[in-house]
Amino acid sequence: MARAEINMTEGNLWRQIFRYSVPLMFSNVLQVLFHMSDIAVVGRFSGPTALGAVGSTAILVTLFTGFIMGVSSGVNATAARYMGAQRHQDTRETVHTSAIICLLLGILVMVLGLIFSRPILELLGTKDELIDGATLYLRIYLLGMPALGIFNFGNAVLSAAGDTKRPLYFLSTAGVINVILNLFFVIVCHMSVAGVALASIISQYISAVLILLSLGKAPENYALRKNELRISRDKAGQVLSLGLPTGFQYSIFAIANLFIQSGVNTFDALMVEGNSAAANADGLIYDVMAAFYTACTSFISQNLGAKKKGRILKCYGISTVYSFGIAAILGGLLLIFGREFLSIFTTDASVIDAGMHRLTVMGFSYAVSAFMDNAIAASRGLGKSVIPTVIVIMGSCVFRIIWVYTIFAHFGTILSLYLLYIFSWSLTAIAENIYFFHIYRKQTKALEA
Repeated sequence: MARAEINMTEGNLWRQIFRYSVPLMFSNVLQVLFHMSDIAVVGRFSGPTALGAVGSTAILVTLFTGFIMGVSSGVNATAARYMGAQRHQDTRETVHTSAIICLLLGILVMVLGLIFSRPILELLGTKDELIDGATLYLRIYLLGMPALGIFNFGNAVLSAAGDTKRPLYFLSTAGVINVILNLFFVIVCHMSVAGVALASIISQYISAVLILLSLGKAPENYALRKNELRISRDKAGQVLSLGLPTGFQYSIFAIANLFIQSGVNTFDALMVEGNSAAANADGLIYDVMAAFYTACTSFISQNLGAKKKGRILKCYGISTVYSFGIAAILGGLLLIFGREFLSIFTTDASVIDAGMHRLTVMGFSYAVSAFMDNAIAASRGLGKSVIPTVIVIMGSCVFRIIWVYTIFAHFGTILSLYLLYIFSWSLTAIAENIYFFHIYRKQTKALEA
């Protein structure tokens, strides 16, 4: 086993999950920073209107990128199970099938996004003074979706093998380039919204090329070889049966948040801009927590493949503790340093005041989502994705839409809008955990048989 890899089926799980998750945590954060640095640069150097324009696309960016990242989780779970079972031919077929699938999905998301960006922004009630800039940013940004598909494919394969360090190195390189290009295009070239979008897609293609080169030099059982690129129906079915429900889950989750954005849009432009700045904390904290969810899926998948049932429940418990703890710490820091965080994106005191409405509520809420999302990740590791997706659609999507048109419609305050997060997460977490433990008992009995 290569030194960069972590053995998921042997050794101390507390230490191994932590070692696995930390590089992945930074990798996830860097992906968020691509979009966050766009908002920070335009907010600082192009003014509140450009900030609002780019910020208004945040949920749509999450919608499109979330689908691709969700599908890659199917790659991770499938590859990890075959690696744990030492089924090398199946692993190779999974890798090469997944490369084609993720590239094609990236192209599909790009095309659909280019066609429907403006109509969706109009449907959301995006302010007239923001919609042209928002549409321009989104259409340029979407050109990077094929690269995002390739990078997340490669990240999923390397993570399944226990290697989370190399994706971090690649994203670090691309992230530095992204920030430099942001400043160059906006300050020197005066390209504003278009400049930060262009910087992002260049960075995404750089990270995609780097991870492809790395996979070309990987150990033979999961190396990417041009002459082996073909779709295996069996492996495509396994990857898509896990990945598509997760991708749709992320996308539908974002669609539900579109209704929240439409609620925010009923307030004045200051509140919209403040919400745009504060919402950057969501992606940052979610993606830090998501490192432990990926660890949960990968470790459970490998141990299921290796038929080591005693480690499966431990993987779930440890990942939950880690994700809850980091969310509680980061949420607390936001409560203390929220104004300083918002000042990264804007110097307007009124926008900062508006953003604090969101940060105050969310700072207490993020940790609750760990119980929901980690149970979903654990079920995925056991090979189950459809029912967890149905549960999260009902609990965190349908419920939110109902809340917007009932509770928020009645009270009409920004507080009544933001409180829906913690209520929806709590209800969904209960249902997801019931399902996970049900599947866990069935799977462990099957291993004993």
